[in-house]
Parts: sequence; C-alpha cells; structure tokens
Amino acid sequence: MFVERTTVGLDVHSRSVVAEAVDWSTGQAFSERLVPTNEVVLDWVARLPGPVAVTYEAGPTGFGLARAFAAAGVRCEVVAPSKLERPPGDRVKTDRRDARRLARLLHIGEVTGIRVPTVAEEDARDLVRAREAARADLMRARHRLSKLLLRHGIVYYGGNAWTREHDRWLRRQQLDLPVELRGTRTAFQESYDAVLAVTARRDRLDEQIAHTAASPLWQPIVSRLGAIRGIADLTGLGLAVEIGDWDRFTGASIGAYIGLVPSESSSGATRSQGSITKTGNSHARRLLVEAAWHHGRPLRSPGKVLAARRSRLSPAVRARGEAADRRLRHRWVTMSARNKRQPIVAVAVARELAGWCWSLATMDG
Repeated sequence: MFVERTTVGLDVHSRSVVAEAVDWSTGQAFSERLVPTNEVVLDWVARLPGPVAVTYEAGPTGFGLARAFAAAGVRCEVVAPSKLERPPGDRVKTDRRDARRLARLLHIGEVTGIRVPTVAEEDARDLVRAREAARADLMRARHRLSKLLLRHGIVYYGGNAWTREHDRWLRRQQLDLPVELRGTRTAFQESYDAVLAVTARRDRLDEQIAHTAASPLWQPIVSRLGAIRGIADLTGLGLAVEIGDWDRFTGASIGAYIGLVPSESSSGATRSQGSITKTGNSHARRLLVEAAWHHGRPLRSPGKVLAARRSRLSPAVRARGEAADRRLRHRWVTMSARNKRQPIVAVAVARELAGWCWSLATMDG
C-alpha cells in the first residue's frame, strides 16, 4: 500500500494538460492548466508537498510522460480508460473533474495501472504496427483495382489472384473504351500503381522485421515462439512486443488479457455466456487467430521452413512446440466434429494457442 502525501490526477491532451492535486495531510487542493511538455509538468509536480504520486489515462500521447516521472523518481500509474468506473448519475464531464477524480481514485487505491512498455518494445511495436497498416492498405488497394475491372466486365480466371501470372495479366489489360475517354484508363493505372507502391512498402517492412527479429534482444523469444506451426518472424515478433512481459500472466489468464474468453452475464443459478470479450490487445488477438487457422490443415511432417526453425532450438523447446501442434490440431478436429463453425473453432484454438505461446515464452532454452 502506497502512502504518498499528495496525489495528482492529470488529464492529458495533445495541446494541454489539466492537473489536479490534493495534499491529503492538510486537505489543500492544487489546480493548474499546463503546457504539454514533460519539463513543465515535472516542474509543477516537484513544487507540490511530497512524496507525490501521479496518474493519468493512457491515450494517443504515449508513455513519454510516465517515463519522465519514473526517471525523476515519482510513482506514476498509467490507467486504461476502460478500467475506470463512472457513477451512473454523473452527467457533467470536464477536464478538471476527470483529473480530480483520478487523484481521488489514486489516493484510495482504486487505480489499476497498466504496464508501460520499454523504449525498445515501443520501437519494435511501431515497426510491427506499420506493417499491419501496410497489409490493410494493400488489401484496400487490391480491392479497388479488382472492383474497377469488374465494373467493366474484366475478371481473372487464370488461378489465384495477386500472383506473378496475375500481375502479367494486369499489365496486358486494354480497356475497350473510346480513345477520347481517358478517365477509366487513368483510374486503372493509378490503382495499379498504388498496389505496386504498397506492395513495395510491405516488402521493405518485412525485411526490417526479419532484421529486428534476429537481433539479440528479440531473437530468443521469437525463435521459441516459432517452434509452433503458423508462427514465423512476423507473428513471433508481433506477439513479443504486444505482450511485453509474459511473466505477468499464466497459461489460463493470458487468453482473458487478449480478449479471447467468452463474455458472461450470470446471476444466481443462471449462467449465460456470449461471444468473446474482444478486450485487451487487439493486435495480439488478430495475430493469434491468424496463426490458429494453420492448425485447420492436417498435421504432417514439418516443411523446410518450420524444420529449419526447430533445428536451431533446444530439444525441450522443440518438443514443446511439437506437443502444441498435436494438441491444437486435436482441438480443431474435435470441435469440427461437433459441427462448430470454422471461425468459432479458430478462435477457440487461438485461445489455447495463447497459453502454449506463454509456455514457450517463459521457459528456459
């Protein structure tokens, strides 16, 4: 239990910081609107009666302020907005009221702080999320191009789309329009150029991710996670940077953190479960669900890539990865036999996959 004399609540915005503090020894309150720079905020807090504890809500301004307080030796709790309860009758919301409420909740110990990532974790996280944005942009660019052609009755029947053969087919397209009409041709060329540009951006990010995953900081955990089928450098690094400290969880609790457990509304003898909660880290949840789909395929001898990844691991880690593959494939088969829909099966396997990833991330070897 913390016993700081003064607690400070900060309502942090991009262009202002509203600060409310209470000296609980005297009951004196302090209030100020500050410029959103770390030096100004730290200087104001340093003038308060100490010892001091600070809290603010996580948001788009990042964790620079929390790191600055930690460097100054001031306890700072960054709280998730979803974890703060608001009284149903509270119909007035202002920055000062929010900051004052944070200061009071911190004093009575009702603030649950989130883990602040390290600078290295945030650096790798930005890289992985940039690649995720490139993937989404590429999907949209391809969709725009294919639907433009579809409107003019041009459809590719030569096999899978977005292959080399499909690219050669795109280059050969000549829209059957009068010469004086150039709008559609221009739109087609711009859409095709957009696909090429985003593809090149994604490939550059993939190269950097492979380089980062092989660095001494991330290579041990990424290689251990890669012992499971469906987890390569991109997924392994993404899970490593999104989860951060795996020791915070257990094999049973990590699924709840990622939002892969069923929602529930129970009272008395009545128990009602619904769809998954989808709380917590959505990026890690997407990576796990994508990896879970690999276990829908029959379990055969490892391919060259997976065999090469496992050959660099210790026998204990390699055995754990093989056990995970068998268990997850068995889970997929048994749920499919109960006529569960494939997306539901994938989510259930992803929840169990999270536990296996935790087991690999926290083991030695």
